[in-house]
Amino acid sequence: MDCKITLKNDQLTLENSRIRRRYQWNGGSLIGLNIEDRFSGKIWDLDGETPDCTFPDLPVEATDGKLEISESPANSITPEHLRAKITLRLGNLEVKRIFRLYPDCPAIACDYYLRGSMEDEAEREEGDLSNIEDPRKLNRTDTDDAILERLCLPDLHYRLTAVQFFDITDRNNNLVHLQSILPYRHESRLPGNLLFIEPQLEEGGLFILKEAPCSSVQLSYPGFDFACRIGRIDLVGFGVSADDLVETEWTRAYGFVTGVTPPGELGRLDALRTYQEKIRRHLPERDEMVLMNTWGDRNQDSRIGEPFALAELEAGSRLGVSHLQLDDGWQAGRSSNSAFGGGSLVDIWDNPDYWTPHPERFPNGLAPVVNRGHELGIEVCIWFNPSKDDSYSHWRDDADRLIRLNREHGIRTFKIDGVQVPDKRAETNLRRMFDAVIEATSGDVVFNLDVTAGQRYGYHYFNEYGNIFLENRYTDWPNYYPHWSLRNLWMLSRFVPAQNLQIEFLNSWRNAEKYPDDDPLAPSRVPFDYIFAITMMAQPLAWFESTGLPEDAFAIAPLIRTYRDHQVRIHAGRIFPIGDEPCGTGWTGFQSISGKNGYILVFRELNEQSNANVRTFNSPGSRI
Repeated sequence: MDCKITLKNDQLTLENSRIRRRYQWNGGSLIGLNIEDRFSGKIWDLDGETPDCTFPDLPVEATDGKLEISESPANSITPEHLRAKITLRLGNLEVKRIFRLYPDCPAIACDYYLRGSMEDEAEREEGDLSNIEDPRKLNRTDTDDAILERLCLPDLHYRLTAVQFFDITDRNNNLVHLQSILPYRHESRLPGNLLFIEPQLEEGGLFILKEAPCSSVQLSYPGFDFACRIGRIDLVGFGVSADDLVETEWTRAYGFVTGVTPPGELGRLDALRTYQEKIRRHLPERDEMVLMNTWGDRNQDSRIGEPFALAELEAGSRLGVSHLQLDDGWQAGRSSNSAFGGGSLVDIWDNPDYWTPHPERFPNGLAPVVNRGHELGIEVCIWFNPSKDDSYSHWRDDADRLIRLNREHGIRTFKIDGVQVPDKRAETNLRRMFDAVIEATSGDVVFNLDVTAGQRYGYHYFNEYGNIFLENRYTDWPNYYPHWSLRNLWMLSRFVPAQNLQIEFLNSWRNAEKYPDDDPLAPSRVPFDYIFAITMMAQPLAWFESTGLPEDAFAIAPLIRTYRDHQVRIHAGRIFPIGDEPCGTGWTGFQSISGKNGYILVFRELNEQSNANVRTFNSPGSRI
């Protein structure tokens, strides 16, 4: 392992073959000295005089600072890495920082934990908008929020690009927003999980990733994530309030990652992606899937049962899917989403049999369905809605039921739905549930984390637990257009690994009458193989009942099987968007880059051009 952490002469150094970061130890209250890109030799000197982590109304000077260095061996979730645990006390607040340093990775991550007590965050002023004649006012510290990370950059000339993400995809269909600024003497406040820092007079750059939910749903959110001005960039918002803390146990806060980037678009994206690949190891036998979930045909739980599931397995096998997910209705308890009404997702554990197979729909339990799936080479998965009562205080019960399903039936892929995270206790208990299942199964489990509604995880939090169920789209309403799904994947794939997203393809023959007759982009106008191809760089989600497909639909079975032959190699690369932003009428696509190998997928949307130039990430003069 090429990682090294040393504390010598009051200087803490964290380094590997790609990055070196030096801090003044300062009793454990670290002050940044410089960041070195070890590939290019570029050194970013930092002019900080105050610690990189501060809290309003708490002492700046730390006491009881300690450092522990440990190696974390590889397991089924994370690769091997080196950790530096730093603990210190700021008044009555204890702070624990765990730095994660991975081999051959140009970024260093930091996880925060808090314990004890702190004053409530100071009330922020909106800022003085009058003319400023006194230069001293320009030099005051505007930010009075708790700071996770501070970079005091002496350079005047650099461009900052903040990337804000949006989930709650039942309501949002524009999921990525970029804002680019030149910093000024007065503070600019930018929302977003990601910030790219690009100097204007030299090559290379830096990035800061906030490991937290999307800005609009973060806990204890100060209204922005980055406070930027000439000479200083602050990352704010721990996601923890004073009321969240307890004296006897650590509360996990939001974290951050700071990294160095080579010049150019690909350099920036590749540096970020290198770190993202370290969060959860991608194991093909566990993580690759062409998953079919029948909820997309909007029959809810009205058809689910053993005969229906067995028929879906047979039809799904013809189509070529790898997984069948039994959604809401497999269980004995009736949810609030039931087609029959009268159900609830409140007080679930008042009924200890809620999460057992429905005795009438599955009189023989799940075994006949699971066993037939094995015979056909289809893995059976289920839907699960954790009990949110009292901030998920039943997390242990939920975990035990998931573990039991895994041990009794070998089920290891669970769609996690209905989540609401209104407070830190709820988040902590949810994490406990996931961790308990991961531990009991030795990591041989995948959670499909639904981000379609509610206050949840976003795209940069809880990533170690599985993939992301991105969106509910239905021809019934109708809110499904293939080019919309393509656009959402295209936009996200710059900054989020496409292979971590489930992207849906629907039965485009259903509900054709609900779209305008003269709409050339309506799903029924788009070839079914094209609709499937939209999902190939992600994890394809067959969002329909295969027994409801017309016979013509099964003509894509050879394509799906060919895709599955290549799926592992496609997803082994780093996938980025190429071409135009999808709009329904352009040329667009993706490139999967794996060393000198890879895949290019190009879509000619609805247009009359027989050819077009599409810029790729290949070097000039290279041949395909």
